[in-house]
Amino acid sequence: MNIDEVVNQMTLKEKAAICIGGSAWCTALIRRLGIPELVMTDGPHGVRRVENVNETQNVASLTKSIPATCFPTASALASSWDTELIREVGEIIGEECIAQGVDIVLGPGNNMKRTPLCGRNFEYFSEDPYLSGYLSAAFIEGIQSKGVGATIKHYIANNQEYKRLTMSSEIDERTLREIYLRAFEIAIKKGKPWAVMCSYNKLNGTYCSESYELLTEILRDEWEYDGFVMSDWGAIHDRVESLKAGVDLEMPGPQKHSFKQIMVAIKNGDLDEEVLDRAVKRILEVIFMANRVEKGNKDFDIDIHHDIARRVAGESMVLLKNEGNVLPIKEGECIAIIGNAAKNPRIQGGGSSQVTSTKLDTPYDEIKKLAGSSKFFYEDGYSMDGEINEEQIDRAKEVAKLADIALLFIALPGHKEFESYDRSDINLLNNQIELIKSVSAVQPNTVVVLNNGAPISMAEWIDGVSGVIQTWLMGQGGGKAIADILFGNVNPSGRLAETFPIKLSDTPSYINYPGENNKVIYGEGIFIGYRYYDKREVEVQFPFGYGLSYTDFEYSNLRVSSDEFRDIDGLDVLIDVTNTGEVSGKEVVQLYISDKECSLIRPIKELKAFEKIELEPGETKTVCFELYMRDFTYYDPKHKEWITEDGEIEIMVGKSSKEICESIKVNLISTIEPPCTLDYNSTVREWLEDKKGKEIIESLSKKIMNNKDFKNLSEGSEVDVWKAAQDTQLIFLLRQLSWSLPLVPDMIMSRLLTQVHGKRK
Repeated sequence: MNIDEVVNQMTLKEKAAICIGGSAWCTALIRRLGIPELVMTDGPHGVRRVENVNETQNVASLTKSIPATCFPTASALASSWDTELIREVGEIIGEECIAQGVDIVLGPGNNMKRTPLCGRNFEYFSEDPYLSGYLSAAFIEGIQSKGVGATIKHYIANNQEYKRLTMSSEIDERTLREIYLRAFEIAIKKGKPWAVMCSYNKLNGTYCSESYELLTEILRDEWEYDGFVMSDWGAIHDRVESLKAGVDLEMPGPQKHSFKQIMVAIKNGDLDEEVLDRAVKRILEVIFMANRVEKGNKDFDIDIHHDIARRVAGESMVLLKNEGNVLPIKEGECIAIIGNAAKNPRIQGGGSSQVTSTKLDTPYDEIKKLAGSSKFFYEDGYSMDGEINEEQIDRAKEVAKLADIALLFIALPGHKEFESYDRSDINLLNNQIELIKSVSAVQPNTVVVLNNGAPISMAEWIDGVSGVIQTWLMGQGGGKAIADILFGNVNPSGRLAETFPIKLSDTPSYINYPGENNKVIYGEGIFIGYRYYDKREVEVQFPFGYGLSYTDFEYSNLRVSSDEFRDIDGLDVLIDVTNTGEVSGKEVVQLYISDKECSLIRPIKELKAFEKIELEPGETKTVCFELYMRDFTYYDPKHKEWITEDGEIEIMVGKSSKEICESIKVNLISTIEPPCTLDYNSTVREWLEDKKGKEIIESLSKKIMNNKDFKNLSEGSEVDVWKAAQDTQLIFLLRQLSWSLPLVPDMIMSRLLTQVHGKRK
């Protein structure tokens, strides 16, 4: 079907209607022209298709959805560091969308984890834009390989739920480019999602739904994105301004006032009909793409998908502590299972992503199956109201004493991690903390199994326990996954995709969160997550990229394709990794770079590549990373572009941001010549910091030094003269020296500026 012809046949009312939702979850149906509706559903860790997609009420209903496979949430998936695994999750979700008649999934969530308090962090991948970007791209590719669309969200800087509808994220240009936009840029360029969802909040005073810079200049002109942009549900404030900015579809619908705004604006000439036509075409392109795959009234294999959810959960769990090799559980050990999360696990967070699961594995049942003839006990241990109950704790202590190992299943209550509001702290409940301390005091082999979606503080109790496993919000198959890890059937291979701080006040955004007067200042700048902890030398509980295994890995023989390279040629980095333990296992090999010579402040290190590999005992594999020009650039707001500079780069490969196993230094040759910003007001320092400017100043310096009058006046070297005046405006310095020069200063400056700008052409 030719889209231009369809648009030409549409009336103005039909065009306006299709740019506004036809119902809570669908676009408008244009029967006259045979244009079907586009059916959407929440994601991203499963299909939350409401029973009646044409319903105009109960948009936020979290209970009436068709059963689907509930996978681990994004914070868990990210800890797998496995793009192929996440792509597979996307494929399964795509298949279930087809079965349930869904055209587009509202996911993945690609917002940065700026603060651990964000109520929606369980839906987001990481604190690092590189990792989040590539994991998001894999998820998008998986879904869309089935002919179902993905919607990357929330564009941009929706990093807290507190006042998300009115808050303005105040972010400097460099931070915005290097951290918050970078994650979306990677995912959009690589994954090519059918849709982008703009966020509720403002960015630097302008609603994201009305930002022409974000939605057109950056997204479409710079990144060449050709899908359509939709609003978050209720994020539109002015439909005409949002259309002009680049929001093609307003959701949900119908919105009579928005329809009227469009009609009146076109009639009055306030909105060019060509702008409306462009939005209509983008929406129609996706509608027709979605229509190529027949959807609805189909079945999917519940058991097979459940088994995949189990495997994914197992790949995502992180072994944080294993003192004395308390895990895996030894054959015949008597086990005390303590904590009601063992029988009532939390498999997901609250809010719009809440999936009605098809099945559910509980840790208690799955441990019982694997325990065989081993004796075991159970106690609830705590209640979710947070009140300390001494009788409960005493009973837990008694069964712990009788056992060889105590497993404490600790889950945050559901209201602690929920869309639309943030957490007030990063602590466990008081009764949970007291339980852990009491049990570990009487049972040295105590293992805490954490069931939560974001970092928590462990400082009060971690020294007293032997083991800690982070299971996250683990999806419907998590019970079997944790049992397999506890008994050694699965070797844990998850690695943290975010830093676990010792206490909340250590976190980068602590001083500036949550903001005031409807503004939150991103005062930490580019120093988010591990970038901050490294730079400030702040101790953490567990660093970014960290995770233990039941085996050991050794890194050796780091080498590069060249000791000196041009940025446009890129660089190959190779490293050998050996499994030196006694069981097979998976390792996440992480590559970081450090720019040793840079005009602007940069992080100590930045993640630029990663790969998850599986090794048998004694096996060695060579991992090869290909680094490209963009991996070495930083954004310079003065030049308003990504640049590299000549100088030394350190390549570091290791097991986490803190545990670097091998490093090597190389010399980067920059081919980027940024535009000149020197003018009459530039200082000597600025001329000397500019590559071409420095050449000209040095040449001028020699001429001045050769002047006999100047020689009689000064005994200093040319470097002494110019460096001593480095913070002085050059024009001022030339005026002081004008009596010794053949030309008047303004003429000299004019010639110098002509020369330096001309050298760049």
